[in-house]
Amino acid sequence: MCYGLANGAECIIPVAEVSTCAIYKDHGYLLAAERNGEVVDGFDFGNSPFSYVAGNVTGRTIVLTTTNGTKAIHLSREAKKIVIGSFLNLSAISTWLKEQTDHVLLVCAGWKDNFSLEDTVFAGALVEQLQSTHQSDDAALASMHLYEKAKSDLSAYLAQSAHSHRLQHLGVQKDVEFCLQVDLIDTIPVLEGDRLVAMKN
Repeated sequence: MCYGLANGAECIIPVAEVSTCAIYKDHGYLLAAERNGEVVDGFDFGNSPFSYVAGNVTGRTIVLTTTNGTKAIHLSREAKKIVIGSFLNLSAISTWLKEQTDHVLLVCAGWKDNFSLEDTVFAGALVEQLQSTHQSDDAALASMHLYEKAKSDLSAYLAQSAHSHRLQHLGVQKDVEFCLQVDLIDTIPVLEGDRLVAMKN
């Protein structure tokens, strides 16, 4: 989501179900569907960052459904504002969050409604950045302690995670390595209505 909007996608419509994504087939949109780490048959692509390069997405609307991320967005829809963070835009989103006076809830997408190490480590990276402006609860502190153990070598630390093992079996480890890059972009996706767009400065 972050990388696609950074590369010029007009917007991304996150939907919870594959069947909902398929409804948009005749609208001229790119359809992206991922389940269990793989592209769903019949769709343009899944959630590999290498699919979201400028040559594929610039000026396009993408309808996206993923195993975990788009579900988390839909479960969070009552929030005052929903923004999307990743290691790729860590400094940009932490800088923006520091300026907010509202409570901040970090929602980890997880894996099929279960705890995910990589999501929690990223949350910890954000918590570390927000220590000067926001008070943390115990879950946030625990995530930060995990990040402190991982940050010297994120790739090596997260290689032990269950999801990393799943992705290795799928042969997409390069996707993981790419997504662990810190501050590659400064785009912050924000949900406006039913669409994620790049936040305007």
